[in-house]
This record gives sequence, C-alpha cells and structure tokens, in this order.
Amino acid sequence: MTDEQLIEELREATRGLLVMSESDYPLEAFNWGAAGPTPEFLRELTGEAADAPVETRSAADIFRAMVSEPGWKNAEQLSGARRFQRLVRLLEENLTDLKAYRVGRINIPVYVVGRSASGNWLGVSTRVVET
Repeated sequence: MTDEQLIEELREATRGLLVMSESDYPLEAFNWGAAGPTPEFLRELTGEAADAPVETRSAADIFRAMVSEPGWKNAEQLSGARRFQRLVRLLEENLTDLKAYRVGRINIPVYVVGRSASGNWLGVSTRVVET
C-alpha cells in the first residue's frame, strides 16, 4: 500500500471517531515524510516549550479503553470499539516502529506514528485533556 493509500484508509477509518477524555477530540491522519518523532520535533510541531515532557507509550496503551468491549457498553459504543479495533489493526499491519507520543501537560497532543514501507512517518493525531 502506498503512503497516499494508507493516509486515505486512515482518514476513512477515523471519520467520525472521537477520543474521549475531559473533552472529545477527533483523530486526524498525517504524513510527516522523513521527519522522525524526536522530542525536539514533537515539541516544535505542537508549539510546546523546550522542556515540555514527551511521553512514549505503545499504540495499544493509548487505544486500550477505546477498543475494549465490556458488557456494559451499548450497541453504539460496541460499534465504536470495533471501529477503533479496525484503526489499530490498520496501523499495526502497515507501519513499523509504531509508538504513541504525548506532548506536554493538561491539553495534550497525542501522535500515534510509525514508519511506512517507503520509510516515511505516518499516523494519526488527536488531543486529550487531563486536569
């Protein structure tokens, strides 16, 4: 799959999905090209201070609550969980070195990014609010 095809697949997979935190934010597909997810790059991208924390997590950790299917979820919530599962599969099957990065505090940009077959860095971004 080309980078352009994967970005289109990611756009389709994320359409209408919201990441729930203290506020709800959509997911957006991106292609950073050859620019890798270094702490300096991420701080510059987000406009955070040079000493802002950059936390690395697994993609599975970031999406854990969203992909779960506990018995208390209703049909609409289960449908959303399955859409998040599809998104995670799409990322895992098409990207290597897949990781999630959280930048800053409170209103936190989140990037789930990996390397495509062409060597570019692609993924999805969102934001979470934690006070």
